[in-house]
Amino acid sequence: MVDVQSQLAAVSREIGSEEVDGFPSRVQTLSQTYPSPIDDVWDAVTSADRIARWFQPISGALMLGGRYQIEGNAGGEIQECQPPADGAAHYKATWEYGGVTWLTVRLTAEGEDSTRFELQHIARTDDVPAEFWDLYGPGATGVGWDGALLGLSLHLTGGGGPKPEDAETWAYTDEGRAFYRGAADAWGAAHAADGADPAAASRAADSTYAFYTGQTPPSTEE
Repeated sequence: MVDVQSQLAAVSREIGSEEVDGFPSRVQTLSQTYPSPIDDVWDAVTSADRIARWFQPISGALMLGGRYQIEGNAGGEIQECQPPADGAAHYKATWEYGGVTWLTVRLTAEGEDSTRFELQHIARTDDVPAEFWDLYGPGATGVGWDGALLGLSLHLTGGGGPKPEDAETWAYTDEGRAFYRGAADAWGAAHAADGADPAAASRAADSTYAFYTGQTPPSTEE
């Protein structure tokens, strides 16, 4: 059983707009602190065997310059990889799924037995169709990453909850719907905090929730 509200509250979410490598881009950031030392969290997010236990099966060369492929999902190239040293670690990779975006994962030790995990997802603004952004907003990708942070939390703490192969079915349970409703609303709040019209952000959150729980998106007609 997942403590949905505690998990949702444990994650910080931000969406911002900035120029990255000369291109206007949207930057989504999620972070959560886990009760595990940095070496263990690093192994969990870089070992193919462990990634499959909390996210999805992954193949390829998980090393600097190598290419990876997530089963049924994105692939890409690992562009930076810095294992733990002096309480910090990070890697950066392309995220290629119908286009190219970029991921950076950063770990920061918080004492000996706790680690802050931060995931940053960058997409060029012009690469995301305006109608798609208007319909779903940042929740389209953000809610998916919320699911990943939940999976990592369950993996690191040994908590009971859905395994990766059960995630789609879990989304249709009362517990799963509560999680996706809360995550969608949290991204709606982050969207509004970035300057979006609150009503438009709320509608996008409703559409995102409907998408992740297999429902018909609400009408966008006024």
